[in-house]
Formats: sequence, structure tokens, C-alpha cells
Amino acid sequence: MATVDKYNVESAEILANSALHLPISQATPIYEQLLSIFPTAAKYWRQYVEAQMAVNNDDATKQIFSRCLLNCLQVPLWRCYIRFIRKVNDKKGVEGQEETRKAFDFMLSYVGADIASGPVWMEYIAFLKSLPAASTQEESQRMTSVRKAYQKAIVTPTHHIEQLWKDYENFENSVSRQLAKGLLSEYQPKYNSARAVYRERKKYVDEIDWNMLAVPPTDSCKEEMQWMAWKRLLAFEKGNPQRIDSASSNKRIIFTYEQCLMYLYHYPDIWYDYASWHAKTGSMDAAIKVFQRALKALPDSEMLKYAYAELEESRGAIQSAKKLYESLLGDGAETTALAHIQFIRFLRRNEGVEAARKYFLDARKSPSCPYHVYVAYALMAFCLDKDPKVAHNVFEAGLKHFMHEPVYILEYADFLSCLNDDRNIRALFERALSSLPQEESIEVWKRFTQFEKTYGDLTSMLKVEQRRKEALSGTSEEAASALESSLQEVVSRYSFKDLWPCSSKDLDHLSRQEWLAKNIGKKVEKSALSNGSATIDKSPSVPTSNSTSSLKVHHPDTSQMVIYDPKQHPGAAVPPNTTAPAILAASNLSNPMVMVSGAASNPLSNSTVAMADGGSANAFHEVLKGTPPALLAFLTSLPALEVSSTSIRRDCSNGCLIN
Repeated sequence: MATVDKYNVESAEILANSALHLPISQATPIYEQLLSIFPTAAKYWRQYVEAQMAVNNDDATKQIFSRCLLNCLQVPLWRCYIRFIRKVNDKKGVEGQEETRKAFDFMLSYVGADIASGPVWMEYIAFLKSLPAASTQEESQRMTSVRKAYQKAIVTPTHHIEQLWKDYENFENSVSRQLAKGLLSEYQPKYNSARAVYRERKKYVDEIDWNMLAVPPTDSCKEEMQWMAWKRLLAFEKGNPQRIDSASSNKRIIFTYEQCLMYLYHYPDIWYDYASWHAKTGSMDAAIKVFQRALKALPDSEMLKYAYAELEESRGAIQSAKKLYESLLGDGAETTALAHIQFIRFLRRNEGVEAARKYFLDARKSPSCPYHVYVAYALMAFCLDKDPKVAHNVFEAGLKHFMHEPVYILEYADFLSCLNDDRNIRALFERALSSLPQEESIEVWKRFTQFEKTYGDLTSMLKVEQRRKEALSGTSEEAASALESSLQEVVSRYSFKDLWPCSSKDLDHLSRQEWLAKNIGKKVEKSALSNGSATIDKSPSVPTSNSTSSLKVHHPDTSQMVIYDPKQHPGAAVPPNTTAPAILAASNLSNPMVMVSGAASNPLSNSTVAMADGGSANAFHEVLKGTPPALLAFLTSLPALEVSSTSIRRDCSNGCLIN
């Protein structure tokens, strides 16, 4: 598969199907390629291992099982494993039977909690019953083993729990009716609880697509639905609905997370939730192992690296955390600003001020060192080390390299504001504005005027505003109007935070007038001016072209209107006094609706027009098939509307859309 199409599910299925018809020597490279891309695809592992078993390649089969079993907790794959074990040990007598029993115990310790594990428990119990017993003692031991297996199975919520309970009743009654009465009464409540939990769990499990392949998130509707389904199942298991002991409950939660990661393998939030859950339960070693697996799955995830480093640092493993931070730094040339900043903060926290200072001095030597690093280190020196002198020196050093960066200028100005150093703030603005090009100086001029409102007098405030207008005046045609004073400036000068010297209506009116003044020499469509201030773009940037298409207001075309008739069948003719309608009445939508729309703005218009003209409803159904499930779900939940022709025409005359 091509790199661009690496995670294409359709291509993967075609490859997997082609491998079924090839000799194992030719199929092996295909399986290896698929599993390198989808390492948690249990169905491909199973197909691969069954191909090896078919040619009795036991060594290759064992190797494949060792690679996949612990990462793919899926019952069909594990049942394939137990078939292989039984085949290998079938003729080894007592020794082989013991190996098979251990394999069953191993399998049930991993997938015994699966809702589909009922057949596994039944197979295990049948295997125990089939073991030979040469003496009374061995017979007693066998019965005890069978009883323990049954008692574990009947408290596990599975699809076959009711059948397992019936089998257990028959087993106990066949051994001793007197003993059975006491044991059954003891386990009846536990069985009832497990059965109730099974019914609840099944609701969550049924929402999950167990054939889904693990691909990076594409934000498709299906993927989001699956993500939510897994989240709901995890929340259900964390609530311990069966009220079992903590160890058993935690084991079930771990099993659910492991199964979830088979399908959401590329979702960093699932890995983080899993590791965080382990950390909260006190299993730090388990949390670290999850983070290590997560970084193997998503080696480029900075989020997970920071989260992992945070865990290591919080438990005192400073060197381990430092290695993670260093891995984020890369080779230096491509180190991101954030990696520099976070490493400086880490060094400051754990190795002291001098270590952080030394790293900063080394980092700033790089030609690619961004201004963010200077700002971060200066603020750290000011806020944490309480050393404004060092912070000031860092900002000044950065100014030699970043005088062309408006954001850096503003950060420096904010720092000086904290020092209440108005003299140096003015000097900074003057230096910056003398070198910044006009298009990049807008925010700096804005901050300069705000500064004068706070620190200056009326004369200096008016002077800076006039200089700002002169500096930012556009073309020669706009220069004259831009240099004129406006009431907007007075409003700006005499406002404070969310307090204004006028009403919101006045603000809207002034914004409209400002826009009109800027476009006074341009031809504006009458409809754009007749719809109130809501149609006016109040932002400072105004279109410079003569085209006014962006200002055009589209109203529904009331001539393209029809009344929905529940008695009218899809494809039936429409009365001649109506034209192209917008009817939404399909067999897979439960609620009738009325919808009025112009053909130009309605994506369904082509299909609906065909229906109105007496054509087939097939085209409309095709449109519905392509409609996203979330939208269909929304449409089907809408209530039915019954409105008269008069009311629709009256509402539509006001430019409304009825749906």
C-alpha cells in the first residue's frame, strides 16, 4: 500500500482476502505488512496463524501467538490458541493434559471476563470433566476443579450465563442433591447479580463495532460514535456495577481498556486515561508501562511525552523525566520553542536557577532560537526568581534580534508595565514604530494609544492618536477621511473595560456610519443598506473591490413553495398551482415536516423537483442514503408540524424558513 493510503481499510481487506488464496510463503509478507500497520487487528492475526497451522508450521505458529496474544484480547483468537495447544499436547498423555490445563487457566486469566467468553468456560469445564481419574482421590480433585470452574463462570456476565447456571445446577444435583441445595442457594444471589449486570453491559457492548480496524482519528461520524461507545462502556465498568471486590473490579477495567486500545490504538487521550487511571489507583509501575506502550504506538505525540515526564517527575524519577524532555529537544536545529521553554522550566524546578540559566545561554546561541524562549526565560526570572534586572537584560538582548516581531514588543511592554516604567515603555514604542512596517505596526499603535490613555495626559493622548492615524492611513483616496476625527475615537478614549459612554444601539449606529464613511465613494447595492445594521461588516477591514456579492441578502423564494400533504404519496403529481417544492417525506423518516426553500440554496432541490414533477422518489432516497447518520437522527427526532397554507405564506413573506 502507498504511504498516502497507509491506513486505507478497503485496501487492507483486499490484501487480507488475497492472502487467503496464496501459499503460505507468499502470504507471509502480506500478513507482516498488514500487521505492521494494524498491530492490534485480531482478525488478521487469527487469519495469519490459522494459515500457519494449516501447514503444521508449529514453530511459526508459536512465534505468532507470542507476538499477538497479550495485545489482542479477543475470544476467537484465543480459542484458536487453545486449539493449537490441545493439538500439540493431544498425544502427550498426563503431561500434555497438564499443559493444556495451564493453557486454559492462562487464557481465562486474560479473556475470561469477556462478555463472549461463555463458550470458553464451557470448553474448559468439558475438558476438566474429560480428565481420567484412576482413584477416588483423583475423582474428588476433578470434581472440585469442575465445581470451582462453574462457580467462576456463573458469576461472570457473559452471553451464556443462563446456560452455565443450568449446567451447574445439573452438575451439583448429579453429585449430591443434599450438598447441591446449600451450594445453589449460596450462589443464586451472585448469579442473579451477574445476570443483571450482563443485561446492562450488553447494551453498551452492542454499540461497539468489533470488526473496526485501528486507524488514526479522522473525526468521521462513525469514529466519534465508537469513541463515545467505548467511553460509556469504560464509565460503566469503573462504576463496579456488580459490586465485586476492588481487585476483581480493577482487573475488569484493565481488560476493558486493553480491548478499547485494540480499536482506538491511535487515540492519545485513551492512552492517557488508561495511564492516569493506573496512577490514581496507586499502580505507578503499571502507569509507566502504559505510557511506554503509548509512545511506541504514537512516537510523535508530544502530549504523551509531557504527560509521561510529568508522572516520572511527580514520583521523584528526575533522571527518567529529564531523558523524556531531552527526547523532545531533538537534534537542536529542529527543536521547537515549546521544547526549549518546558526544558528550561524543568531544569529550574529540579536543578536550580543556574542550570536553567546555562541552558538558556546555550539555546540563544542557535540562529533558529525563537523569541518565545527569551520571553519565557525573562518572565521566569521576573516571576520565580524575583529578579527584574535579569528579566530586563534578557528582553533587551532579545530586542536586538526581534525588533521586527510585534508580539515580542508587546510582551516587553507588558513587562515594563509591571515595573510601572512608563519612560522606558514610551521609548520602546518609539523604537519599535520607527522600524516596523505599516502593516505590522497596527497592534503596536493600538497598545501605544491604550498606554497613553492610562499613563499620559490629554495632550499626549491626542498626539499619539493623531500620529497613529497618519501612520496607518491607507491610500491617498482614503487619507483625507482617515485623518478626520470621529466620535468613535471619543468613545474609545472614554471607555473602560466593559464600560462605555453610550448605549449598545449607539455603538451599532457608529459602527455602521464608520463603514459607510469608508465606502462613501463606492457603489453599494440598495438591498445591503435596507436591512439594518445586521448586514453591515463592522470590522476594520472592508472589501476594497467593487463587488458587493458578499453584502447581498438572500431571501427564500416564496414562489417555490408547496404545502406538505401527508396523504400525498412519493412521486405523486403536485397541483398545478405550485412550482418546485421542498418536500421531505421519505419512508425512513418518521416525522412529516414542512420545509420552504429556494432551489438555489437548497442542496436537495434537484431531487425534490423531480418528485414534484411526478417522477420517482428514488433520487430523493439516494440523497438520504448519503446523508450523515447524525443528521438523519436529528431529522427523525423533529416533531410533526401541521400548518395552513395561509400561515406559511404569511411567514415566508417575512423571510422566514419553516422546518
